[in-house]
Amino acid sequence: MKMRQLRALCGFILLSLAVLANAMPTAGPDQKCKSGPVDLVFLIDSSRSVRPHEFETMRKFMIDILNTLDIGLEATRVGVVQYSSQVRSEFSLKTHSNLDSMVKGINQIIPLAQGTMTGLAIRFVMNVAFSKEEGDRPKVPNVAVIVTDGRPQDRVAEVAAEAREKGIEIYAVGVARADMTSLRAMASPPFEDHVFQVESFELIHQFGLQFQDKLCGVDLCLESDHGCEQICESSPGSYSCQCLPGYTLNEDGKTCAAVNLCTEGKHGCEQICVSSPGSFSCNCNKGYKLNDDKKTCSMIDYCSFGNHSCDHKCVSVLNGYHCICNEGYRLLDDGRTCQAIDLCTEGKHDCEQICVSTTGTFTCDCNEGYTLNEDEKTCAPIDLCAEGKHDCEQICVSAPGVFSCDCNKGFKLNKDRKTCTNMDMCNTVEHGCDHQCVSTPGSYYCVCPEGQLLQEDGKSCGTCKSANIDLVLLIDGSKSVRPQNFQLVKKFVNQVVDSLDVSAHGTRVGLVQYSSRVRTEFPLNMYHTADEIKAAVMKVDYMEKGTMTGLALKHMLENSFSEAEGARPFSRNIPRVGLVFTDGRSQDDITEYAKKAKEAGITMYAVGVGKAVEDELREIASEPVEKHFYYTTDFTAISTIAENLKLNVCPAEESQGEIEVKDPCACESLVEFQQATMSSLEKFTQKLAAMTTRLEELENQLLSRK
Repeated sequence: MKMRQLRALCGFILLSLAVLANAMPTAGPDQKCKSGPVDLVFLIDSSRSVRPHEFETMRKFMIDILNTLDIGLEATRVGVVQYSSQVRSEFSLKTHSNLDSMVKGINQIIPLAQGTMTGLAIRFVMNVAFSKEEGDRPKVPNVAVIVTDGRPQDRVAEVAAEAREKGIEIYAVGVARADMTSLRAMASPPFEDHVFQVESFELIHQFGLQFQDKLCGVDLCLESDHGCEQICESSPGSYSCQCLPGYTLNEDGKTCAAVNLCTEGKHGCEQICVSSPGSFSCNCNKGYKLNDDKKTCSMIDYCSFGNHSCDHKCVSVLNGYHCICNEGYRLLDDGRTCQAIDLCTEGKHDCEQICVSTTGTFTCDCNEGYTLNEDEKTCAPIDLCAEGKHDCEQICVSAPGVFSCDCNKGFKLNKDRKTCTNMDMCNTVEHGCDHQCVSTPGSYYCVCPEGQLLQEDGKSCGTCKSANIDLVLLIDGSKSVRPQNFQLVKKFVNQVVDSLDVSAHGTRVGLVQYSSRVRTEFPLNMYHTADEIKAAVMKVDYMEKGTMTGLALKHMLENSFSEAEGARPFSRNIPRVGLVFTDGRSQDDITEYAKKAKEAGITMYAVGVGKAVEDELREIASEPVEKHFYYTTDFTAISTIAENLKLNVCPAEESQGEIEVKDPCACESLVEFQQATMSSLEKFTQKLAAMTTRLEELENQLLSRK
């Protein structure tokens, strides 16, 4: 009914315009069309292109239409909105309840005379004019009449479509320069009923003439060529086309198309959808059957027919079946018969040693003296030695499932072929010890007399000059040293290097420079000759900045004397020597790491120049401090310190260069002679015992060969 009322009102509006614009007398109250309640909003273009006399014609156009309507809060409500570059509501649907006050409101409208923002105006009508707050009533048709004379300056298609979707029926009336494409974009379908265009405002009444036969109750479905393909539904002054169930109305608003639920995907069929107007049925592909739900499909089980003749198993497939065999069997060429498989005979196994066949499968086994691994395929020899199933005293030599005994170096196997006897290595090998050989089980080591050190070869003995040390020099590179003095410091370092026996197996030298930070110039294990070290020293760049002596001591202890940087293990008994050269007070604490360095067995030397603090130098130096602490006021004197430093590296006796000549008849000489004689006799006895043992071994070997 709403649609019929709406279309009746619209037709009535157009007819009224046609009649009244020709100066016909205003219809009286008894001539008003009782079309039912309608909410009507006029949206009028007041842009600058609309001349004053044209706006007056549009004002009269609205008043003439109002005179034909049944105005009232319970009948037809009317609102007016004008627009240009902005939108202004002149009065809302709830403002006026009678015709006189409404006409007065229209006569008071002042044109805006700006641009043409039609899209903005339609959105205002949709969101504001047709709102509950502005007087719009629920379940009452909404009609908007747009009158414009130009092309919109904004987008209208999207907002007009949104308005139509909200149920607003839009009539678009174009005058003079109005754009037909824009009018059709705004108006409701069908366009022939909702779009009108005239050449001037004086001819605006013409758009209503074609609706004179559609007013107030005329059944246009019966009295006109409506063109509806299936169903025509009349409404006052208008009609609409409808379709039968299963069909949908096309865009032309007249013809109908069958609703294809299959094409639209609204079916739920698993495989095939068969469409009929507004309905569908499901079907299945070849080899499938439709289930009871009439939508899903199941493959036809050909094996269930019982005529497959498979020897073991029948497997249904699409449009047929095939046979398969149980595990351990293979299908023959006839496709039905099965035959047992011997995987061992066919070599289709991965057993390392023995394959044991069963029907269609196999297990692995191992030869005697071997055991099967966890992978149940490979074999491992039974290691009686590893399992502790032997009685060898020292070394057990394993073979698969058996073993034999042997002895460690320095021992020989006894006749029982299990136990071992210790051999005196010092008496049985050419040990090469310079002073004394000491036997250990299966080995030996050399020792030196008091006052001498064992050399790198582990056999010869030497004095301090030829002894080996690990020496790390910490040189002060602070700003106070000055570049010319830093060159003297490098010469000082090279003087120290000249006094040492430098080699990979002899003395090793490392160099660290420090200021506000610490930098390793080269570690102990980088250079192996004095020339290499001296060349590297002369290439060292001066750092400048502060004096962080404590940080340098920490770096020396934790890094420079590490085995990673070339320090030899403590077990080698290689002395570790640290030499600190500085010209001023440290800017950090030295106490902790000076103490830790000495506790770690490092012999510390402290050399100070100029403003170096004596208390700090003494705290760094090892005991006795007097032999490990040096100071001079001038950098030019440090070469003298280098000369004196040589004397403290070696024992004082070496520097004398004298050999003591003893009286052979003196008591001490006689005692030494007796000790030497007894030592020689003892060595002779040990060698004789070793020769006896060797003879016994040779005898045993000869007996075993027999």
